[in-house]
Amino acid sequence: MSVKERIEQLRALIKYHSKRYYENDAPEISDFEYDKLFEELKTLEAQNPEYNDPTSPTQRVGGMALDKFEKVKHEARMGSLTDVFDLDSLRAFIRSVKTEVGEDTEFSVEPKIDGLSVSLKYEKGILTVGATRGDGLVGEDVSANIKTIRSIPLELTEPRDITVRGEVYMPRKSFERLNKEKEEKGEALWANPRNAAAGSLRCLDSKETAKRGLDIFVFNHQLGELGENIQTHEDSINKIKALGFKTISMLTISSNEDELVNAVVSLGEGRRDLSYDIDGAVIKVNSFEKRRELGEGTSTPKWAVAYKYPPEQKKTKLLDIVVQVGRTGVLTPNAVLEPVKLAGTTVSRATLHNIDIIREKDIRIGDTVIVQKAGDIIPEVVASVREARESDSMPYEMPSQCPSCGGSLTYDDVNDFIDDGEDFTLGALRCTNPSCPAQLERNIEHFSSKKAMNIDGLGGKVVKLLLDNGLIHDASDLYYIKKEEIEPLERMGEKSAEKLISAIEASKGAGLARVLFALGIRHVGEVASANLASKFGSIDAIFDATEDQICEIEDFGLIMAKSVVEFFKKDTTKYIVSRLKQAGVVTEDAVVEKSSELEGLTFVLTGTLEDMTRDEASDMIKARGGKVSSSVSKKTDYVLAGAEAGSKLTKAQALGVKIIDKDTFLKMCGM
Repeated sequence: MSVKERIEQLRALIKYHSKRYYENDAPEISDFEYDKLFEELKTLEAQNPEYNDPTSPTQRVGGMALDKFEKVKHEARMGSLTDVFDLDSLRAFIRSVKTEVGEDTEFSVEPKIDGLSVSLKYEKGILTVGATRGDGLVGEDVSANIKTIRSIPLELTEPRDITVRGEVYMPRKSFERLNKEKEEKGEALWANPRNAAAGSLRCLDSKETAKRGLDIFVFNHQLGELGENIQTHEDSINKIKALGFKTISMLTISSNEDELVNAVVSLGEGRRDLSYDIDGAVIKVNSFEKRRELGEGTSTPKWAVAYKYPPEQKKTKLLDIVVQVGRTGVLTPNAVLEPVKLAGTTVSRATLHNIDIIREKDIRIGDTVIVQKAGDIIPEVVASVREARESDSMPYEMPSQCPSCGGSLTYDDVNDFIDDGEDFTLGALRCTNPSCPAQLERNIEHFSSKKAMNIDGLGGKVVKLLLDNGLIHDASDLYYIKKEEIEPLERMGEKSAEKLISAIEASKGAGLARVLFALGIRHVGEVASANLASKFGSIDAIFDATEDQICEIEDFGLIMAKSVVEFFKKDTTKYIVSRLKQAGVVTEDAVVEKSSELEGLTFVLTGTLEDMTRDEASDMIKARGGKVSSSVSKKTDYVLAGAEAGSKLTKAQALGVKIIDKDTFLKMCGM
């Protein structure tokens, strides 16, 4: 692989995992692995400037703000830190700073809390705005939810105008309680406290956030006067604490290199004993004057780094490999392990992902293996200990038929990959039988999930209960279940049955886009389902649609179009849809009168628009016959640019695409 190809591969990987981490709150790799990818990309770009690209992930501070809340422009940028992964690199940082600003330079060492970064703005000592970090420049206004966190003062001890930065996190006890409640309801569990905290802070109902047990540590002063004689980070933390904020007590101040390194090591050794998760240590220059002298890089300060702790690893025995069949038919091999204590919990199973990874790592049943927890949560097998292997061990082979139904298998090739949000795994075997029992269970779980039909209380355990008792055979059967059939089932009863029937009934009006997503069309994710619904307006029209017509939809390619056409040709699809319609499930959208001011024009939105969200602008464009695209190309007619427009604006300028502001846009809309 050439350097250019590796750079492009890293950019694609980082973009994908950034979306999973920052926007979906569902990471697939550990922070440590992600940071290593990011560092490799930064190094390659620095060594090969001819391949620089303004859209590279290295040009960004963080993830994009979501559209659930109003946007907030940060008055002080919420930047990120340079990461270091070994003690030699940490020592090199300390020495380089001392060379620059003096051998007597003091540093602070404190835990890096694994949560969600927020800014808190106070006017005359009263909390006015709480916002997420977003992309570092623009975040989400989550003030109502912020105010439910009891450790955040609504009023300071002094009437000051200041902005501070903190990390919202979920204590382990709250996380365990929350997951226990979700398990009892049969709902999907949170992967780790960080994702649970992020999801809780983004709840649209602040009453729900209040139940989650969130907490915060405030660790930085962003803007405003703290008072006289505040010369160091230590001074500022003491003052912030005096104003009523909860701060981290474990703060080491020293100018001695060995003491600083020992403090970092000590934090790492004791992190399992904390009541919250940390994923590293932050090392900063203590003096504000010396910070100003050192200055800032393009995206990170030169006076601080984050030391990232590697995952804890243990050796154990691989007892067996069992294969699970997922919703889309993907066969996932899982390791059955001799139980081992790892990162605070007992681990007995771990994912092996696919056969290619098993072959690459040469993992065999009976091996002694090294295991770790990705992100300190998800168990994974790192490697086999070859020298401890039995002489008669044999390489592992995946089943030749589906272990659930005996159906034939197909192999996912890299050429089948589409970045549409589907759970795609390179090198995966996939069952081709649409009636596979294992797929049926996962399909119904997906059908009832929050982003699909949103049937509250219909989690995995309840779905299995209904299937095992013969009450459902496909998703459409859900709408024909009777209360008296559910009541006698284990752990159900009258109230649970009533709630479930009510939730199923309420889901009938979910809308066409959700129905399409719920049906689980391969390659068609949540956004693509919404675009499909917007284009055709009814499920009957999609049955009659051709590949060419579907390809006209923005961001739809031939593979996606073929998948839609093939899905709606199936007899099972026709049967399920007819049953859904008969049950009263809404399968068409209300007709909305459209004007034609923007007919045939394609727009790309970038930056923050004054007094208007991007969703509002998108709706205005679509209502007037225009199209909205997520990326700039030669086919783009206009780029609507607001404040802090980024790489899309740069690309539009390079391609000569016309750039307009909000006032021009409103005039084009006839307003």
